[in-house]
Amino acid sequence: MEALPEAHHGLMNDPKIPSGNGLTPPDRGSNGGADGAIVEICTRFGNDKHRMLDILLAVQDRFRWISPEAMETIAEQTGQSRIQVEGVASFYHFLSQEPKGAITIRICDDIVDRYTGLADAVAAFEEELGIAMGTTSADGRFSLDYTPCIGMCDQAPAAMVNGVIFTRLTKQKARSIAAALREGASPEELISPQFEALSPYERATASVDNNILHAGEVLLGPVPQDAGLEKAAVLRSEQIIATVEASGLRGCGGAGFTSGAKWRFAAAEADPQKYVFCNADEGEPGTFKDRVLLTERADLVIEGMTIAARAIGAKEGLIYLRGEYAYLRDHLEDVLAKRRARGLLGSDILDKPGFDFDIRIQMGAGAYICGEEGALISSCEGLPGEPKTRPPFPVNRGYLGHPTVVNNVETFCHAARILDQGAQWFQSMGTEGSNGTKLFSISGDCRNPGIYELPYGMSVRDVLTLAGGSDAAAVLVGGPSGTMVGRDSFERLLSFDDLATAGAIVVFSGERNILEIVEYYLGFFVHESCGYCTPCRVGNVFLQKTIQKFREGNADSSDVAYLRDLASTIIETSRCGLGMTSPNPILSTLENFPLVYSATTKENEGGMKATFDIQAAISGARTIAKRRSYIFDKDFTQ
Repeated sequence: MEALPEAHHGLMNDPKIPSGNGLTPPDRGSNGGADGAIVEICTRFGNDKHRMLDILLAVQDRFRWISPEAMETIAEQTGQSRIQVEGVASFYHFLSQEPKGAITIRICDDIVDRYTGLADAVAAFEEELGIAMGTTSADGRFSLDYTPCIGMCDQAPAAMVNGVIFTRLTKQKARSIAAALREGASPEELISPQFEALSPYERATASVDNNILHAGEVLLGPVPQDAGLEKAAVLRSEQIIATVEASGLRGCGGAGFTSGAKWRFAAAEADPQKYVFCNADEGEPGTFKDRVLLTERADLVIEGMTIAARAIGAKEGLIYLRGEYAYLRDHLEDVLAKRRARGLLGSDILDKPGFDFDIRIQMGAGAYICGEEGALISSCEGLPGEPKTRPPFPVNRGYLGHPTVVNNVETFCHAARILDQGAQWFQSMGTEGSNGTKLFSISGDCRNPGIYELPYGMSVRDVLTLAGGSDAAAVLVGGPSGTMVGRDSFERLLSFDDLATAGAIVVFSGERNILEIVEYYLGFFVHESCGYCTPCRVGNVFLQKTIQKFREGNADSSDVAYLRDLASTIIETSRCGLGMTSPNPILSTLENFPLVYSATTKENEGGMKATFDIQAAISGARTIAKRRSYIFDKDFTQ
């Protein structure tokens, strides 16, 4: 079993990836005279191949691309082949093998953004900067790109400018931002003229609103600091795990696996080297609850991780922070540093000999698939973020082959509160089988988009009433991998036994086109597939093309059967959760909105396929013959 490289042990002095201010274009020579700087970056991370993503992110930030020469140098420094380095560099959306602008503007292309004025904001950026989407200015100052959901659906349209977040973009606001950047202002200055003087927390909240609209009893109400950790510190591993099990806590990231059981499996492993990972890579379109917890309850997240470490015997932990939340990194680093200073991280935590645990932050780089725990672990190992084959499971053989507990942000917060208040307290809320409260990220066509902490078991209709979604015709529960329900299903309950969800609720009014929404989400899955499985890589493309046929009015009844059969094949043969859930936008709308499909289906008349376009087929013949057909051209007259 591979030992942990030396570079992993310096968690308290973990090198930080710098944040470029984008004020001057980078050197774009063949290697930019960059060999020495790249060697320095690799050395900063111990020339450790497992820190490959960190190295590549630092190179990208410094030079605005990963050049062929840079990959050669990185490969030499880390003992890898050039192909291995390029495999990682080409996998993540935020890493580029072509020069990007000193200021890179990534505009969120989520369906919610499209419905709230995205096109106007894009037009303003293009006009003011003089470049089209997907291009870089000739002087190398600006790049303009689309990016999938960045977790700002409650304040869309939104964009990232070198990692700085701008929300509620109008045409005028986008034009003003672009003009100021063109005149030399930094993105940070546009958030606040005193940006550097603000605390890390103040910087985070200056750019992004948390929109907490309903605070519940567990997470967003009053929370005593470290009360759960203080109680866990005097308990044995078995007692901690038994408390979590008795509470009925289930994973809040979507799968709903029993958290206590996961901890028990890891604790039972004989391997003395174990890890606790926090999955802060919420990339499901419409989900932004973890963003709020990381901002307002960072101490509680880390407290929960430390309790888990006590339970399973882990000495080291990691927060995998999605690249879209880079604006939160300084805040989290600040919280970690303060906890170390207070004796809540590091050696002999709370003066308990042998209670040692520390945490570092691993930045992601724009890959939805890394929200899957196997892919997340691969990414942390310096590999492309591809899911791992199971078994073995991460709790048995995870990071670098060692037992690893991976829970999401919300789950760790709940665990800390359970150790403080007790299992019965938590179990008394919610419903049987769905205990406690849940954070819901509500966005779309409603008056009050934002965060709601509610007990499990509320109906969709009750939630719509709270959020002001009186015009809702369809509600997407659980994001695109969840379920789209119509008005006749608004009495269904938000719980593991009915409508299970990681927290995303997107409201659509009757003005929206269901098939347009389905096609968008299928396009998202096509874009985000890691490509490992043929059914997922190819099948989702075929699903999307078939939905396009329905939208164009070229589908017939056989296409409905084709959608169902292909969806079933993708679900049954895919390696990970992405492929197993990617057909859900189709399957749930076929079930709950069948008239949408039947209304756009042509009858198959005369044995001819509805998708056969005779006019297109004979257009070439018309050109060659220089004449029209009195059979197929209806307006033809002799």
